[in-house]
Parts: sequence; C-alpha cells; structure tokens
Amino acid sequence: MGRLIQTDSTSAERQRLRRTIAEALNRLMAKRELDDEARDLAALIVFALREVAAGVERSATVWDKRHYYIKADRLRDDWSWAERSAERMARLITVGDWVRLPVVLADLAPRFADVSVVKLTRTPVLWRGAYRRLVEE
Repeated sequence: MGRLIQTDSTSAERQRLRRTIAEALNRLMAKRELDDEARDLAALIVFALREVAAGVERSATVWDKRHYYIKADRLRDDWSWAERSAERMARLITVGDWVRLPVVLADLAPRFADVSVVKLTRTPVLWRGAYRRLVEE
C-alpha cells in the first residue's frame, strides 16, 4: 500500500492564504487612489489573516494533544502577528481611517516577501464585496 498524503492540511491552506494575501498586497500597493476595489482588497487581507490565525490555532491544538507543548507554543508565537495585524486592519477599515492603513500594510509586506508573485492568479470575484461584509460584522 502506498503512502497517504493529506492535501488539505492547515499548512497547505496557510500557504494558499499567504499567496492570496501577497497578491492582494501587490494589487493594493499599485493603487494610486482609494477606490472600491482597494477597500475590498484590504478587507480580503483581513479575512485571509483571520483564516491564517485560525489555522495556526488548529495546528497548535493538534500539537498540544500530542504533548508537544513547546512546538505548539513556538508555532503560536511565530504566527501571533497574523491575528494582531488582522484586528488592527479591521479596526482601521471599519472606522474609515484609511490614512493609517498604508503603515499597517508596510509592516505586513516583509512577512510576505518570500512569496513569489510572478503572475496574478486570483480573480476579482475573490475580493468583490469583502469590504461590505467586513463593515457588516
């Protein structure tokens, strides 16, 4: 019998989300003015960062159940910035403080410098309406 490979791991999902965030950052940084698409892209980043944080917690919980507490704590520490950044961005977006958003994005950009975005593969359908969903929360 061959080896079973799990393709829906939280690590693989985290990598997909990192790619989505990197593409959204590229598109957002290229914007010259704040328009509806820029708002949607910023909200998409918030949602993706929240998913990353949730996935990290799921992975860390698995490590905790196996009694690998140090490994679980290290994973949480390494990715704690994701939830903090998501909440900071969400706060700025919901109150409409768009002037401070570039500072948060600039802090976030180095975390995705290792993600190579040669070709934009995410479609606008992915972020369309994200701003409205975030404000309605």
